[in-house]
Amino acid sequence: KVKPQLEEKEGKTFDVFTAVEFKTQLVAGINYFIKVHVGNDEFMHLRVFKSLPHENEQLSLHSYQGSKTRHDELAYF
Repeated sequence: KVKPQLEEKEGKTFDVFTAVEFKTQLVAGINYFIKVHVGNDEFMHLRVFKSLPHENEQLSLHSYQGSKTRHDELAYF
């Protein structure tokens, strides 16, 4: 659900977009930190926010980091 948001921010499309690892952080909702394989040896780390159920909002791409590798630690950012 956040792939189109990332593609718009990056100004390009991703043929490969596969989550390989994730962590969560409970806030007033949930932050998901997701390591995504975007092709070749390229990975991106995404921070995605899911609001509380009663707020009925879509998942939103809060921030992201590019130029990551499979071995980079997925951490809060």
